[in-house]
Amino acid sequence: MMEEFSYTNTLQVPKLNKIVVNCGNGEGAQNAKILEAMQKDLSLITGQKPIVTRAKKAVAAFKLRKDVPVGIAVTLRGEVMYSFLDRLVNLAFPRTRDFQGVSPYSFDGKGNYNVGISDQSVFPEIKFESIDQQRGFDVAICTSANSDKEGQRLLSLLGMPFKDDAVKPPKKRKSGKWNVKGAKGGGRPVQQKTKAKAKKKK
Repeated sequence: MMEEFSYTNTLQVPKLNKIVVNCGNGEGAQNAKILEAMQKDLSLITGQKPIVTRAKKAVAAFKLRKDVPVGIAVTLRGEVMYSFLDRLVNLAFPRTRDFQGVSPYSFDGKGNYNVGISDQSVFPEIKFESIDQQRGFDVAICTSANSDKEGQRLLSLLGMPFKDDAVKPPKKRKSGKWNVKGAKGGGRPVQQKTKAKAKKKK
């Protein structure tokens, strides 16, 4: 990366700062057993004891009271962080049904990447017979990169399987809409004519 991004100092090379894994569950507020099961799963997956996250304020529409448990989270650093990333990339993703790579468009604009896991059983630490219900969680990978491009390059070098053929959705224009057919193969999107223009030609 030194040559690729013209860094003048090794301290400029991006690195991983931390990985935050969180799992939210509305039922946890009313069911302590579900919250306990979530903690057990995340502890086995990450190798670290998670903390309980609580509602910062009451929300009447969701019948949510302040300080009620709404989920769990764990922050990984150092060796535990790299161990989790290794198992995520080399064990969990390959065990995911119909997995074809992760999207390169889930960066936050500052070099940090977010990916969702829909089923905890993709991790070998979770035994099938011990699963009470399927639950997913979010993984936030925080880096010291200054841009998404640098962050993606860092994660690629660490083994993150980004989709090579991912196509970013084209933006709409005031004069019409983009027709995305044929765009994936490298073809140029064709702009559709508006009804007003079509009437004038008639």
